[in-house]
Amino acid sequence: MKKLARFVGFAAWSLLMASSADAHYGMLIPSDSMIMQADDRTVNLKLSFSHPFERIGMELEKPKVFSVRANGKRVDLANMLRKIQVMAHTAWEADYKVSRPGVYMFHMEPMPYWEPAEDCFIVHYTKTVVTAFGDDEGWDAEIGLKTEILPLSKPFGLYAGNVFQGIVKLDGKPVPYAEVEVEYYNKDGKSKSPTDYMITQTIKADQNGVFTYAAPCSGWWGFAALNTADYKLKHEGQEKDVELGAVIWIRFHDWK
Repeated sequence: MKKLARFVGFAAWSLLMASSADAHYGMLIPSDSMIMQADDRTVNLKLSFSHPFERIGMELEKPKVFSVRANGKRVDLANMLRKIQVMAHTAWEADYKVSRPGVYMFHMEPMPYWEPAEDCFIVHYTKTVVTAFGDDEGWDAEIGLKTEILPLSKPFGLYAGNVFQGIVKLDGKPVPYAEVEVEYYNKDGKSKSPTDYMITQTIKADQNGVFTYAAPCSGWWGFAALNTADYKLKHEGQEKDVELGAVIWIRFHDWK
Protein backbone atom coordinates (compact mmCIF):
# COMPACT_ATOMS: atom_id res chain seq x y z
CA MET A 1 0.00 0.00 0.00
CA LYS A 2 2.88 2.36 0.83
CA LYS A 3 4.40 1.69 -2.60
CA LEU A 4 1.03 2.35 -4.24
CA ALA A 5 0.62 5.59 -2.30
CA ARG A 6 4.10 6.71 -3.32
CA PHE A 7 3.34 5.85 -6.96
CA VAL A 8 0.04 7.75 -6.91
CA GLY A 9 1.75 10.73 -5.30
CA PHE A 10 4.54 10.70 -7.87
CA ALA A 11 2.02 10.39 -10.73
CA ALA A 12 0.06 13.36 -9.42
CA TRP A 13 3.25 15.39 -9.08
CA SER A 14 4.29 14.43 -12.61
CA LEU A 15 0.95 15.58 -14.01
CA LEU A 16 1.25 18.85 -12.13
CA MET A 17 4.73 19.43 -13.51
CA ALA A 18 3.59 18.58 -17.02
CA SER A 19 0.63 20.95 -16.84
CA SER A 20 2.77 23.79 -15.49
CA ALA A 21 5.52 23.39 -18.08
CA ASP A 22 3.58 25.05 -20.86
CA ALA A 23 1.64 28.30 -20.64
CA HIS A 24 -1.66 29.53 -22.02
CA TYR A 25 -1.47 32.24 -24.65
CA GLY A 26 -3.97 34.32 -26.47
CA MET A 27 -2.71 34.23 -30.05
CA LEU A 28 -3.09 36.82 -32.80
CA ILE A 29 -0.91 35.88 -35.75
CA PRO A 30 -0.95 37.88 -39.01
CA SER A 31 0.12 36.46 -42.36
CA ASP A 32 2.64 39.30 -42.68
CA SER A 33 4.06 41.83 -40.23
CA MET A 34 5.77 44.11 -42.78
CA ILE A 35 3.86 44.92 -45.95
CA MET A 36 5.89 46.32 -48.83
CA GLN A 37 4.68 47.79 -52.10
CA ALA A 38 4.92 44.50 -54.01
CA ASP A 39 3.28 42.39 -51.27
CA ASP A 40 -0.27 41.16 -50.99
CA ARG A 41 -2.15 43.98 -49.29
CA THR A 42 -4.66 41.69 -47.58
CA VAL A 43 -3.50 40.51 -44.16
CA ASN A 44 -5.00 37.30 -42.80
CA LEU A 45 -5.21 37.30 -39.01
CA LYS A 46 -5.76 34.12 -36.98
CA LEU A 47 -7.06 34.40 -33.41
CA SER A 48 -6.76 31.41 -31.10
CA PHE A 49 -5.99 30.29 -27.54
CA SER A 50 -3.36 27.65 -27.01
CA HIS A 51 -0.11 26.26 -25.69
CA PRO A 52 1.91 27.46 -28.71
CA PHE A 53 5.09 25.43 -28.32
CA GLU A 54 3.39 22.10 -27.66
CA ARG A 55 0.62 22.86 -30.16
CA ILE A 56 -2.19 22.10 -27.71
CA GLY A 57 -5.28 24.09 -28.62
CA MET A 58 -8.17 25.26 -26.47
CA GLU A 59 -11.59 26.59 -27.29
CA LEU A 60 -11.82 30.31 -28.04
CA GLU A 61 -15.29 31.82 -27.90
CA LYS A 62 -15.92 34.68 -30.29
CA PRO A 63 -13.80 37.50 -28.81
CA LYS A 64 -15.52 40.26 -26.92
CA VAL A 65 -13.40 42.80 -28.81
CA PHE A 66 -11.39 42.60 -32.03
CA SER A 67 -10.19 45.86 -33.50
CA VAL A 68 -7.34 47.74 -35.14
CA ARG A 69 -5.77 51.07 -34.26
CA ALA A 70 -4.17 52.88 -37.20
CA ASN A 71 -3.63 56.45 -38.35
CA GLY A 72 -5.12 57.83 -35.16
CA LYS A 73 -8.35 55.83 -35.42
CA ARG A 74 -9.62 52.67 -33.79
CA VAL A 75 -11.90 50.49 -35.93
CA ASP A 76 -14.04 47.58 -34.75
CA LEU A 77 -13.39 44.43 -36.79
CA ALA A 78 -15.50 41.93 -34.85
CA ASN A 79 -18.04 41.60 -37.68
CA MET A 80 -15.25 40.34 -39.97
CA LEU A 81 -14.47 37.28 -37.85
CA ARG A 82 -15.06 33.81 -39.28
CA LYS A 83 -15.00 30.62 -37.23
CA ILE A 84 -12.16 28.22 -38.07
CA GLN A 85 -10.12 25.47 -36.42
CA VAL A 86 -6.61 25.99 -35.04
CA MET A 87 -4.92 23.05 -33.35
CA ALA A 88 -8.22 21.14 -33.62
CA HIS A 89 -10.14 23.72 -31.56
CA THR A 90 -12.46 26.63 -32.26
CA ALA A 91 -10.60 29.73 -33.41
CA TRP A 92 -11.32 32.77 -35.60
CA GLU A 93 -9.86 34.56 -38.56
CA ALA A 94 -10.33 37.78 -40.50
CA ASP A 95 -8.94 39.30 -43.69
CA TYR A 96 -8.00 42.97 -43.45
CA LYS A 97 -7.05 45.01 -46.51
CA VAL A 98 -4.34 47.58 -45.87
CA SER A 99 -5.07 50.61 -48.04
CA ARG A 100 -2.54 53.20 -46.88
CA PRO A 101 0.85 53.52 -45.18
CA GLY A 102 0.88 53.27 -41.41
CA VAL A 103 1.35 51.16 -38.31
CA TYR A 104 -1.59 48.86 -37.67
CA MET A 105 -2.11 47.61 -34.10
CA PHE A 106 -4.50 44.66 -34.03
CA HIS A 107 -5.81 43.43 -30.72
CA MET A 108 -8.41 41.18 -29.16
CA GLU A 109 -10.08 40.92 -25.78
CA PRO A 110 -11.49 37.40 -25.33
CA MET A 111 -14.37 36.27 -23.21
CA PRO A 112 -13.19 35.04 -19.77
CA TYR A 113 -11.90 31.46 -20.01
CA TRP A 114 -12.45 29.17 -17.02
CA GLU A 115 -9.34 27.10 -16.24
CA PRO A 116 -10.13 24.33 -13.71
CA ALA A 117 -6.46 23.39 -13.26
CA GLU A 118 -5.68 26.89 -11.98
CA ASP A 119 -9.06 27.50 -10.32
CA CYS A 120 -9.38 30.88 -12.00
CA PHE A 121 -10.58 32.71 -15.09
CA ILE A 122 -8.12 33.82 -17.78
CA VAL A 123 -8.42 36.96 -19.90
CA HIS A 124 -5.53 37.67 -22.28
CA TYR A 125 -5.50 41.09 -23.93
CA THR A 126 -3.59 40.13 -27.05
CA LYS A 127 -2.04 42.33 -29.72
CA THR A 128 0.32 42.32 -32.68
CA VAL A 129 1.66 45.11 -34.86
CA VAL A 130 1.79 45.29 -38.67
CA THR A 131 3.60 48.06 -40.57
CA ALA A 132 2.87 49.00 -44.16
CA PHE A 133 4.55 50.72 -47.11
CA GLY A 134 7.55 52.15 -45.25
CA ASP A 135 5.65 54.10 -42.58
CA ASP A 136 6.84 53.09 -39.12
CA GLU A 137 5.77 56.09 -37.02
CA GLY A 138 3.85 55.42 -33.82
CA TRP A 139 4.95 51.82 -33.22
CA ASP A 140 5.38 52.60 -29.51
CA ALA A 141 1.87 54.00 -29.00
CA GLU A 142 -0.52 52.57 -26.42
CA ILE A 143 -3.86 51.14 -27.46
CA GLY A 144 -5.24 51.76 -23.98
CA LEU A 145 -6.05 48.19 -22.93
CA LYS A 146 -6.72 47.12 -19.36
CA THR A 147 -3.25 45.60 -19.45
CA GLU A 148 -0.74 45.70 -22.30
CA ILE A 149 2.92 45.48 -23.21
CA LEU A 150 4.22 48.78 -24.56
CA PRO A 151 7.18 48.04 -26.90
CA LEU A 152 10.49 49.80 -26.39
CA SER A 153 11.92 48.00 -29.44
CA LYS A 154 10.17 48.16 -32.79
CA PRO A 155 7.76 45.20 -32.72
CA PHE A 156 8.69 44.32 -36.32
CA GLY A 157 11.85 44.20 -38.43
CA LEU A 158 13.78 42.19 -35.83
CA TYR A 159 16.42 39.58 -36.55
CA ALA A 160 16.76 36.40 -34.50
CA GLY A 161 19.14 37.29 -31.70
CA ASN A 162 17.97 40.90 -31.51
CA VAL A 163 16.77 42.14 -28.15
CA PHE A 164 13.10 42.95 -27.64
CA GLN A 165 12.20 45.25 -24.77
CA GLY A 166 8.81 46.24 -23.44
CA ILE A 167 7.06 47.87 -20.50
CA VAL A 168 4.34 45.92 -18.70
CA LYS A 169 1.37 48.14 -17.90
CA LEU A 170 -1.79 47.55 -15.89
CA ASP A 171 -4.48 50.25 -15.78
CA GLY A 172 -2.05 52.52 -17.59
CA LYS A 173 0.72 52.22 -14.99
CA PRO A 174 4.00 50.28 -15.15
CA VAL A 175 4.06 47.05 -13.13
CA PRO A 176 7.31 46.73 -11.14
CA TYR A 177 8.93 43.29 -11.27
CA ALA A 178 6.14 41.87 -13.44
CA GLU A 179 6.59 38.26 -14.45
CA VAL A 180 6.72 37.69 -18.21
CA GLU A 181 6.36 34.29 -19.85
CA VAL A 182 7.98 33.82 -23.25
CA GLU A 183 7.16 31.02 -25.67
CA TYR A 184 7.88 30.11 -29.27
CA TYR A 185 5.07 29.31 -31.70
CA ASN A 186 6.12 25.86 -32.88
CA LYS A 187 3.92 26.12 -35.95
CA ASP A 188 5.28 23.15 -37.89
CA GLY A 189 5.89 21.02 -34.78
CA LYS A 190 9.54 20.44 -35.71
CA SER A 191 11.14 22.18 -32.74
CA LYS A 192 11.89 20.07 -29.68
CA SER A 193 12.62 21.22 -26.16
CA PRO A 194 15.52 19.55 -24.28
CA THR A 195 13.38 19.52 -21.10
CA ASP A 196 9.91 20.66 -20.07
CA TYR A 197 11.54 23.50 -18.15
CA MET A 198 12.52 25.10 -21.45
CA ILE A 199 9.12 25.12 -23.14
CA THR A 200 8.13 28.36 -21.42
CA GLN A 201 10.87 30.75 -20.40
CA THR A 202 10.17 33.19 -17.58
CA ILE A 203 11.79 36.57 -17.02
CA LYS A 204 11.01 39.45 -14.67
CA ALA A 205 10.69 43.11 -15.40
CA ASP A 206 12.71 45.65 -13.45
CA GLN A 207 11.40 48.20 -10.96
CA ASN A 208 10.03 50.26 -13.88
CA GLY A 209 8.17 47.37 -15.47
CA VAL A 210 10.77 47.01 -18.26
CA PHE A 211 11.78 43.53 -19.47
CA THR A 212 14.37 42.38 -22.02
CA TYR A 213 14.58 39.21 -24.12
CA ALA A 214 16.69 38.04 -27.07
CA ALA A 215 14.96 35.42 -29.23
CA PRO A 216 17.37 32.57 -30.13
CA CYS A 217 15.71 31.71 -33.45
CA SER A 218 13.43 33.13 -36.11
CA GLY A 219 9.66 32.80 -36.00
CA TRP A 220 6.79 34.10 -33.89
CA TRP A 221 7.40 34.61 -30.19
CA GLY A 222 4.72 35.38 -27.61
CA PHE A 223 5.30 37.53 -24.53
CA ALA A 224 2.69 37.29 -21.76
CA ALA A 225 2.81 39.44 -18.63
CA LEU A 226 0.45 38.02 -16.02
CA ASN A 227 -1.28 39.83 -13.16
CA THR A 228 -4.29 39.16 -10.97
CA ALA A 229 -7.29 41.41 -11.63
CA ASP A 230 -8.70 43.70 -8.96
CA TYR A 231 -12.07 42.00 -9.40
CA LYS A 232 -13.45 38.46 -9.29
CA LEU A 233 -15.91 36.49 -11.42
CA LYS A 234 -18.37 33.85 -10.30
CA HIS A 235 -18.02 30.20 -11.22
CA GLU A 236 -20.75 27.88 -9.99
CA GLY A 237 -21.75 30.46 -7.41
CA GLN A 238 -18.26 31.04 -6.02
CA GLU A 239 -16.05 34.11 -6.47
CA LYS A 240 -12.89 33.26 -8.42
CA ASP A 241 -9.71 35.15 -9.29
CA VAL A 242 -9.14 36.45 -12.81
CA GLU A 243 -5.72 36.21 -14.45
CA LEU A 244 -5.10 39.18 -16.71
CA GLY A 245 -2.53 38.66 -19.43
CA ALA A 246 -0.88 41.40 -21.47
CA VAL A 247 0.21 39.51 -24.59
CA ILE A 248 2.16 40.67 -27.63
CA TRP A 249 3.30 38.57 -30.58
CA ILE A 250 6.56 39.48 -32.30
CA ARG A 251 8.13 37.94 -35.39
CA PHE A 252 11.90 37.54 -35.58
CA HIS A 253 13.60 36.94 -38.95
CA ASP A 254 16.64 35.02 -40.12
CA TRP A 255 19.75 36.98 -41.05
CA LYS A 256 20.41 36.21 -44.72
